[in-house]
Amino acid sequence: MAQIDAVHGRGVGRQGGARARLEMFLPPIVGGLVLLVALVGLIGTAIRDPHPHDIPVGLVGPAPVLQQMSAGFATAAPGAFRFTSYGSEADARSALDSRAVDGVLVLGGPSPSLIVAGAAGDSSIGVITAAFTNALKAQGMTVTVETVHPFSSGDAHGLILFFVVVAVLVCSLVSQALLTATAKDAGLAETLAVVVTFAVLAGITGMATAAWIAGDYGSGFWLAVGLAALGSAAIGAVVAGLGRLLGPAGIGLTGLFVVLLGLVTSGGPVGSQLLPDFYRTLAPWMPAGPLYSAMRGALYFDGAAIGGPVAVLSGWLVAGVALMLVGEMIERRRAPVAATAG
Repeated sequence: MAQIDAVHGRGVGRQGGARARLEMFLPPIVGGLVLLVALVGLIGTAIRDPHPHDIPVGLVGPAPVLQQMSAGFATAAPGAFRFTSYGSEADARSALDSRAVDGVLVLGGPSPSLIVAGAAGDSSIGVITAAFTNALKAQGMTVTVETVHPFSSGDAHGLILFFVVVAVLVCSLVSQALLTATAKDAGLAETLAVVVTFAVLAGITGMATAAWIAGDYGSGFWLAVGLAALGSAAIGAVVAGLGRLLGPAGIGLTGLFVVLLGLVTSGGPVGSQLLPDFYRTLAPWMPAGPLYSAMRGALYFDGAAIGGPVAVLSGWLVAGVALMLVGEMIERRRAPVAATAG
């Protein structure tokens, strides 16, 4: 009988050991596969069929000529451009400076000219240049192209600047994840202090490293530092808040739906104008796109058009702090219950 009990005990032990190993290995495998599907699904659906949408272009010239140009593009490339007419080239250039348009086509003179804002992004500028030079070439005209507000020579396509955005957002997520793992008893004040301290250091370090690689970014450097710090604080606060409410699942949700989806909807250095409607609709409200836009405005457009992005990032920061406060309240309510139960 004792031998039977011993054999039975070993069988139960083996079953328990197998169950424990399954519980150990299954979450990282399933979690990794879910992330893989999410990455491929989000990125693949975003870039599988790129088309330009609503790229803002200014037109200057005689009204009948401009009407003909607009009608032609509405037929040949519906929805690709959003045209605005200006009474003079000076007014159109002011619109470029304020980032109301990405390019200006001037007609009616001896030869047409196209003025583009280089730091608006390679995709929109490439589409504008190709579309109008080809259209006018078909009519036997040669277009003179002028680039204003270019990217810096050391970062000619804005790639380094965009990867500052990527690095700041991802590292802010990692910083809070590490805090959650290593200091589970950290209170609201300590967590908020880490969010703010890391944000300031991340803004300075990220932009200083970029400037070291790309060269001088000009007078807008410190404004860009402040914007990077604001973006970091926004992500850090959201991670901290959801981490307090949902634990590791909250951090994972932030990484997937705020950081990853935000980066995908931004379109990267290409911009969101070529993405499908779903991504373009989300892009202005996620952190990555507005942060990249605001930093380009700070560095290349004398701070133009950064108010909207700053408002979006500030909204994320306020929401994150609110989540932190709610999490703190819930933890305080749980503490007496746990003490009574103990």
